[in-house]
Amino acid sequence: MSEILDVDLLAFEQGAGPARRAVVDGVMRSLGTGFVYTSHDLPEALLDEAYAMLAAFFALPADAKARWVAPESHGQTGYTGLLVETAAGAEQADWKEMLNWGTDLPRAHPLRRRYPSHYHDQVLPEAAVPGITAVLRTFHQRVHDIQRRFLRIVAVGLGCDESFFDDLLEDGSNLTRAIHYPPMATAPEPGHVWAAPHTDINLITALPRASGPGLQLLTPDGWAAVDAPPGQVIINSGIMLERLTNGSIPAGVHRVAAPAKKAGGPTADRYSVVQFCHPAPWFVLSPLPSCVTPEHPARYGAIESGALLERVLWDINMMSPG
Repeated sequence: MSEILDVDLLAFEQGAGPARRAVVDGVMRSLGTGFVYTSHDLPEALLDEAYAMLAAFFALPADAKARWVAPESHGQTGYTGLLVETAAGAEQADWKEMLNWGTDLPRAHPLRRRYPSHYHDQVLPEAAVPGITAVLRTFHQRVHDIQRRFLRIVAVGLGCDESFFDDLLEDGSNLTRAIHYPPMATAPEPGHVWAAPHTDINLITALPRASGPGLQLLTPDGWAAVDAPPGQVIINSGIMLERLTNGSIPAGVHRVAAPAKKAGGPTADRYSVVQFCHPAPWFVLSPLPSCVTPEHPARYGAIESGALLERVLWDINMMSPG
Protein backbone atom coordinates (compact mmCIF):
# COMPACT_ATOMS: atom_id res chain seq x y z
CA MET A 1 0.00 0.00 0.00
CA SER A 2 1.69 3.23 -1.13
CA GLU A 3 -1.23 5.58 -1.76
CA ILE A 4 -2.28 8.19 0.79
CA LEU A 5 -6.07 8.21 0.98
CA ASP A 6 -8.49 11.05 1.67
CA VAL A 7 -11.01 10.18 4.41
CA ASP A 8 -13.93 11.97 6.01
CA LEU A 9 -13.78 12.36 9.79
CA LEU A 10 -17.16 14.05 9.80
CA ALA A 11 -18.76 11.13 7.93
CA PHE A 12 -17.48 8.77 10.64
CA GLU A 13 -19.00 10.95 13.34
CA GLN A 14 -22.29 11.70 11.61
CA GLY A 15 -22.87 8.57 9.53
CA ALA A 16 -24.29 5.12 10.19
CA GLY A 17 -22.84 1.60 9.88
CA PRO A 18 -21.62 1.34 6.26
CA ALA A 19 -20.39 4.94 6.09
CA ARG A 20 -18.47 4.58 9.35
CA ARG A 21 -16.96 1.26 8.31
CA ALA A 22 -15.81 2.79 5.02
CA VAL A 23 -13.96 5.56 6.89
CA VAL A 24 -12.33 3.08 9.27
CA ASP A 25 -11.23 0.90 6.36
CA GLY A 26 -9.79 3.90 4.50
CA VAL A 27 -7.91 5.15 7.56
CA MET A 28 -6.37 1.78 8.34
CA ARG A 29 -5.35 1.15 4.73
CA SER A 30 -3.87 4.61 4.32
CA LEU A 31 -1.97 4.47 7.61
CA GLY A 32 -0.11 1.53 6.13
CA THR A 33 1.91 4.32 4.50
CA GLY A 34 2.11 6.28 7.75
CA PHE A 35 -0.03 9.10 6.30
CA VAL A 36 -3.68 9.93 5.65
CA TYR A 37 -5.66 13.06 4.70
CA THR A 38 -8.89 13.94 6.52
CA SER A 39 -11.70 16.45 6.48
CA HIS A 40 -12.00 18.74 9.49
CA ASP A 41 -14.02 21.56 11.02
CA LEU A 42 -11.19 23.91 11.97
CA PRO A 43 -12.22 27.53 11.31
CA GLU A 44 -10.31 28.94 8.34
CA ALA A 45 -10.29 32.34 10.06
CA LEU A 46 -8.41 30.83 13.02
CA LEU A 47 -5.82 29.28 10.71
CA ASP A 48 -5.40 32.57 8.82
CA GLU A 49 -4.92 34.55 12.02
CA ALA A 50 -2.50 32.09 13.60
CA TYR A 51 -0.32 31.78 10.50
CA ALA A 52 -0.21 35.56 10.01
CA MET A 53 0.92 36.11 13.61
CA LEU A 54 3.55 33.38 13.33
CA ALA A 55 4.91 34.87 10.12
CA ALA A 56 5.20 38.22 11.92
CA PHE A 57 7.19 36.58 14.70
CA PHE A 58 9.59 34.76 12.39
CA ALA A 59 10.19 38.02 10.50
CA LEU A 60 11.72 39.59 13.63
CA PRO A 61 15.50 40.03 13.87
CA ALA A 62 17.40 37.05 15.26
CA ASP A 63 18.24 38.77 18.55
CA ALA A 64 14.58 39.65 19.12
CA LYS A 65 13.48 36.05 18.57
CA ALA A 66 16.24 34.78 20.86
CA ARG A 67 14.52 36.53 23.78
CA TRP A 68 11.95 33.75 23.69
CA VAL A 69 14.32 30.79 24.02
CA ALA A 70 13.48 28.53 26.99
CA PRO A 71 16.79 26.62 27.48
CA GLU A 72 15.54 24.07 30.01
CA SER A 73 12.40 23.10 28.08
CA HIS A 74 14.16 20.80 25.57
CA GLY A 75 12.23 22.40 22.72
CA GLN A 76 8.86 21.91 24.41
CA THR A 77 8.08 25.62 24.57
CA GLY A 78 9.52 28.90 23.35
CA TYR A 79 11.80 29.58 20.42
CA THR A 80 14.29 27.12 18.93
CA GLY A 81 16.81 28.69 16.60
CA LEU A 82 18.34 27.55 13.36
CA LEU A 83 20.63 24.50 13.21
CA VAL A 84 19.56 23.02 16.56
CA GLU A 85 17.28 20.03 15.95
CA THR A 86 19.13 17.19 14.27
CA ALA A 87 17.31 14.12 12.95
CA ALA A 88 18.42 10.85 14.55
CA GLY A 89 21.35 9.54 12.55
CA ALA A 90 21.83 12.76 10.56
CA GLU A 91 25.25 14.38 10.44
CA GLN A 92 24.02 17.98 10.13
CA ALA A 93 21.30 19.95 11.85
CA ASP A 94 18.08 20.89 10.08
CA TRP A 95 17.80 24.31 8.41
CA LYS A 96 14.72 25.46 10.28
CA GLU A 97 13.63 27.58 13.23
CA MET A 98 10.64 26.89 15.45
CA LEU A 99 8.20 28.33 17.95
CA ASN A 100 6.82 25.72 20.35
CA TRP A 101 3.92 25.68 22.77
CA GLY A 102 1.99 22.94 24.52
CA THR A 103 -0.19 21.68 27.32
CA ASP A 104 -0.74 23.92 30.32
CA LEU A 105 -1.06 22.13 33.67
CA PRO A 106 -1.17 23.63 37.18
CA ARG A 107 2.20 23.44 38.92
CA ALA A 108 0.70 21.22 41.63
CA HIS A 109 -0.65 18.67 39.14
CA PRO A 110 0.88 15.23 39.80
CA LEU A 111 1.95 14.85 36.18
CA ARG A 112 3.86 18.11 36.28
CA ARG A 113 5.54 17.22 39.57
CA ARG A 114 6.47 13.72 38.40
CA TYR A 115 7.53 14.68 34.86
CA PRO A 116 8.91 18.24 35.10
CA SER A 117 10.70 17.95 31.74
CA HIS A 118 7.39 17.38 29.95
CA TYR A 119 5.34 20.32 31.26
CA HIS A 120 6.49 23.93 31.40
CA ASP A 121 5.23 27.46 31.86
CA GLN A 122 4.51 28.47 28.28
CA VAL A 123 6.93 30.93 26.68
CA LEU A 124 5.18 32.80 23.89
CA PRO A 125 6.16 36.14 22.31
CA GLU A 126 3.17 38.16 23.50
CA ALA A 127 5.22 41.34 23.89
CA ALA A 128 6.53 41.04 20.34
CA VAL A 129 3.24 40.04 18.67
CA PRO A 130 0.33 41.25 20.83
CA GLY A 131 -2.57 38.80 20.98
CA ILE A 132 -0.55 35.79 19.83
CA THR A 133 -0.88 33.86 23.11
CA ALA A 134 -4.67 33.60 23.01
CA VAL A 135 -4.71 32.73 19.31
CA LEU A 136 -2.08 30.00 19.61
CA ARG A 137 -3.73 28.45 22.66
CA THR A 138 -7.03 28.28 20.80
CA PHE A 139 -5.24 26.78 17.80
CA HIS A 140 -3.67 24.13 20.04
CA GLN A 141 -7.01 23.20 21.62
CA ARG A 142 -8.88 22.98 18.32
CA VAL A 143 -6.25 20.86 16.58
CA HIS A 144 -6.01 18.54 19.59
CA ASP A 145 -9.77 18.07 19.40
CA ILE A 146 -9.36 16.91 15.77
CA GLN A 147 -6.63 14.48 16.83
CA ARG A 148 -8.68 13.06 19.70
CA ARG A 149 -11.66 12.50 17.43
CA PHE A 150 -9.50 10.99 14.68
CA LEU A 151 -7.97 8.49 17.11
CA ARG A 152 -11.46 7.16 17.73
CA ILE A 153 -11.46 5.92 14.14
CA VAL A 154 -8.07 4.30 14.71
CA ALA A 155 -9.32 2.65 17.91
CA VAL A 156 -12.20 1.01 16.05
CA GLY A 157 -9.83 -0.12 13.32
CA LEU A 158 -7.65 -1.81 15.95
CA GLY A 159 -10.58 -3.72 17.39
CA CYS A 160 -10.81 -1.55 20.51
CA ASP A 161 -13.64 0.45 21.94
CA GLU A 162 -14.05 3.81 20.23
CA SER A 163 -13.04 5.60 23.43
CA PHE A 164 -9.81 3.62 23.93
CA PHE A 165 -7.46 6.57 23.39
CA ASP A 166 -9.53 9.07 25.39
CA ASP A 167 -8.03 8.01 28.71
CA LEU A 168 -4.48 7.89 27.34
CA LEU A 169 -4.79 11.46 26.07
CA GLU A 170 -6.01 12.93 29.36
CA ASP A 171 -3.50 15.71 30.17
CA GLY A 172 -1.05 14.38 27.57
CA SER A 173 2.07 16.44 26.93
CA ASN A 174 0.93 17.59 23.50
CA LEU A 175 3.18 19.94 21.57
CA THR A 176 2.40 22.39 18.78
CA ARG A 177 5.32 23.54 16.67
CA ALA A 178 5.36 26.37 14.15
CA ILE A 179 8.25 25.90 11.74
CA HIS A 180 9.90 28.37 9.42
CA TYR A 181 12.17 26.88 6.78
CA PRO A 182 14.36 29.69 5.37
CA PRO A 183 15.54 29.65 1.75
CA MET A 184 18.20 26.99 1.28
CA ALA A 185 20.42 29.55 -0.46
CA THR A 186 20.89 31.21 2.95
CA ALA A 187 22.14 28.04 4.70
CA PRO A 188 25.67 28.48 6.08
CA GLU A 189 27.20 25.49 4.28
CA PRO A 190 26.26 22.68 1.87
CA GLY A 191 24.61 19.57 3.20
CA HIS A 192 21.93 21.13 5.36
CA VAL A 193 18.33 20.29 4.51
CA TRP A 194 15.05 21.69 5.74
CA ALA A 195 14.31 18.51 7.73
CA ALA A 196 16.25 15.29 7.30
CA PRO A 197 14.43 11.92 7.09
CA HIS A 198 12.84 11.03 10.41
CA THR A 199 9.82 9.57 12.15
CA ASP A 200 7.78 11.47 14.73
CA ILE A 201 7.88 10.39 18.38
CA ASN A 202 4.20 10.57 19.24
CA LEU A 203 0.90 8.81 18.47
CA ILE A 204 -0.18 11.00 15.56
CA THR A 205 0.82 14.36 14.10
CA ALA A 206 -1.59 16.82 12.49
CA LEU A 207 -0.59 19.37 9.84
CA PRO A 208 -3.49 21.69 8.98
CA ARG A 209 -1.66 23.88 6.49
CA ALA A 210 1.71 24.63 4.91
CA SER A 211 2.66 27.65 2.82
CA GLY A 212 4.34 25.59 0.11
CA PRO A 213 5.51 22.14 -0.99
CA GLY A 214 8.36 20.17 0.52
CA LEU A 215 6.87 17.42 2.71
CA GLN A 216 7.78 13.99 1.33
CA LEU A 217 7.02 10.40 2.37
CA LEU A 218 9.42 7.50 1.94
CA THR A 219 7.73 4.77 -0.12
CA PRO A 220 9.04 1.49 -1.58
CA ASP A 221 9.53 3.44 -4.82
CA GLY A 222 11.43 6.31 -3.22
CA TRP A 223 10.39 9.77 -1.98
CA ALA A 224 6.88 10.93 -2.87
CA ALA A 225 5.32 14.37 -2.34
CA VAL A 226 2.66 14.65 0.35
CA ASP A 227 0.13 17.10 -1.06
CA ALA A 228 -3.20 17.16 0.74
CA PRO A 229 -6.36 18.13 -1.14
CA PRO A 230 -7.37 21.73 -0.43
CA GLY A 231 -8.83 22.18 3.03
CA GLN A 232 -7.74 18.79 4.35
CA VAL A 233 -5.55 18.05 7.37
CA ILE A 234 -2.54 15.77 6.96
CA ILE A 235 -2.29 13.11 9.68
CA ASN A 236 0.77 10.93 10.11
CA SER A 237 1.58 8.15 12.56
CA GLY A 238 4.45 8.20 15.04
CA ILE A 239 6.70 5.86 16.97
CA MET A 240 4.31 5.51 19.92
CA LEU A 241 1.45 4.34 17.71
CA GLU A 242 3.79 1.92 15.93
CA ARG A 243 4.78 0.36 19.25
CA LEU A 244 1.20 0.23 20.49
CA THR A 245 0.03 -1.52 17.31
CA ASN A 246 2.99 -3.94 17.16
CA GLY A 247 4.06 -2.37 13.89
CA SER A 248 0.74 -2.83 12.08
CA ILE A 249 0.61 0.97 11.79
CA PRO A 250 4.19 2.01 10.98
CA ALA A 251 5.63 5.37 11.88
CA GLY A 252 5.73 7.25 8.57
CA VAL A 253 9.27 8.09 7.49
CA HIS A 254 9.26 11.60 6.03
CA ARG A 255 11.43 14.60 5.29
CA VAL A 256 11.01 18.22 4.21
CA ALA A 257 13.01 19.01 1.08
CA ALA A 258 13.25 22.43 -0.51
CA PRO A 259 12.02 22.49 -4.12
CA ALA A 260 14.73 23.00 -6.70
CA LYS A 261 15.30 26.69 -7.39
CA LYS A 262 14.16 27.76 -10.84
CA ALA A 263 16.65 29.72 -12.90
CA GLY A 264 16.17 33.41 -12.26
CA GLY A 265 13.38 32.78 -9.75
CA PRO A 266 13.25 33.76 -6.08
CA THR A 267 14.52 31.45 -3.35
CA ALA A 268 11.46 30.30 -1.42
CA ASP A 269 10.95 29.70 2.25
CA ARG A 270 8.17 27.63 3.85
CA TYR A 271 5.93 27.88 6.91
CA SER A 272 3.98 25.07 8.54
CA VAL A 273 2.43 24.30 11.92
CA VAL A 274 2.34 20.73 13.20
CA GLN A 275 0.84 19.35 16.37
CA PHE A 276 2.18 16.23 18.08
CA CYS A 277 -0.40 14.21 20.01
CA HIS A 278 1.08 12.40 23.02
CA PRO A 279 -0.43 10.20 25.69
CA ALA A 280 0.16 11.26 29.28
CA PRO A 281 3.76 10.30 30.12
CA TRP A 282 2.82 7.85 32.87
CA PHE A 283 1.02 5.51 30.45
CA VAL A 284 2.95 2.39 29.52
CA LEU A 285 3.03 1.55 25.83
CA SER A 286 3.01 -2.12 24.92
CA PRO A 287 1.52 -3.96 21.93
CA LEU A 288 -2.26 -4.27 22.04
CA PRO A 289 -3.50 -7.87 22.33
CA SER A 290 -5.49 -7.42 19.09
CA CYS A 291 -2.22 -6.67 17.27
CA VAL A 292 -0.29 -9.71 18.53
CA THR A 293 -0.85 -13.04 16.75
CA PRO A 294 1.19 -16.20 16.14
CA GLU A 295 2.01 -14.78 12.69
CA HIS A 296 2.94 -11.40 14.20
CA PRO A 297 4.43 -11.97 17.67
CA ALA A 298 5.16 -9.00 19.90
CA ARG A 299 7.98 -6.89 18.43
CA TYR A 300 8.24 -4.38 21.26
CA GLY A 301 8.60 -4.48 25.01
CA ALA A 302 6.71 -2.21 27.36
CA ILE A 303 8.02 1.32 27.92
CA GLU A 304 6.58 4.34 29.68
CA SER A 305 5.62 6.90 27.05
CA GLY A 306 7.48 9.64 28.94
CA ALA A 307 10.68 7.60 28.94
CA LEU A 308 10.33 6.93 25.21
CA LEU A 309 9.88 10.65 24.53
CA GLU A 310 13.01 11.54 26.50
CA ARG A 311 15.03 8.83 24.76
CA VAL A 312 14.15 10.21 21.34
CA LEU A 313 14.61 13.86 22.39
CA TRP A 314 18.13 12.94 23.44
CA ASP A 315 18.75 11.27 20.08
CA ILE A 316 17.71 14.39 18.16
CA ASN A 317 19.83 16.81 20.19
CA MET A 318 16.89 18.44 22.00
CA MET A 319 17.97 17.58 25.58
CA SER A 320 20.87 19.36 27.22
CA PRO A 321 23.59 17.14 28.71
CA GLY A 322 23.36 16.69 32.45
